[in-house]
Amino acid sequence: MKESKEYLDDKLKEYGPVIAGYALSLSPYTRASLSVGSYLEGRLGGRRGIAAKYASIAIGVAVTAAAIGALFGIHALPSHNEHIQYLGSQNGYEAFVPNGQTVNYNGQTDPTGNLILNNGTTVHDVIWNGQYASTIINNHNQIVQLNSQFVGQTDPINHQPYDPLKDLYVIKGQVPVEQATINGQTYYVIEANKINPADIAGFYTYDKWVSNFVAAMNTPGTYAAVIPGNSPVFQWTNTTGTVAYQTMLYGHYGQFAGGVVLILPNKTIIPYGTPASPAGSAISFDSPSQVYSSSS
Repeated sequence: MKESKEYLDDKLKEYGPVIAGYALSLSPYTRASLSVGSYLEGRLGGRRGIAAKYASIAIGVAVTAAAIGALFGIHALPSHNEHIQYLGSQNGYEAFVPNGQTVNYNGQTDPTGNLILNNGTTVHDVIWNGQYASTIINNHNQIVQLNSQFVGQTDPINHQPYDPLKDLYVIKGQVPVEQATINGQTYYVIEANKINPADIAGFYTYDKWVSNFVAAMNTPGTYAAVIPGNSPVFQWTNTTGTVAYQTMLYGHYGQFAGGVVLILPNKTIIPYGTPASPAGSAISFDSPSQVYSSSS
């Protein structure tokens, strides 16, 4: 017993100043906890006082971490695959954006990329594991192939060069994520099998609009509409006109459909298309019933 008490004393002396230093630098929560801890140390004295002091500091650090997580809308992730955490908003839309790379995870070939949360936060080094993993890989490869075929050629309607398009996979609601380390690299794994298939849908649009596309989906009042074939939008000599036609063009060469726009409350439009799968029925942007009029 005496040996274990001496060990505790040594460890408190060794790590106590380090803990205190970090605590002081973090926030008002930790500074307050340090003051309380110092009072307890003087009041209780001995090992009990030292232990109480650093327990108080630890509580302050934990409160600080919780406050930071609440501020940015992203929960702390586990370090040893112990638990699944849910990122994003219950009522929002999050998007996985593949980067063209894959990893072997639990014997499966999975796509990697970024996860854009409903508040605009981007989580890097993300793996999509589970349902639709192979579909996402195939869709992405087709988009890349079509980009290499058409980008640089000219749109026959507005006479502007085609632009590179990019696919993304939207999840309605929170995203189940688990942390994993593969070959020394830390990843955040989307456990897609824990998501209702109705809450997953694929889209593609101009690659520089992806973040704006997700933000538009999360903007109250945004809705989707189909562009009619005789719409003057196709004649606009800008990126909007080009992408509107290009999404339809890609539909002739792959399992895609195009000629759709998101319409924001300020009447800004973002043209996009959709792959055949995934096509979640709970995401209304995937199958709009309205028709877009440029005069509206």
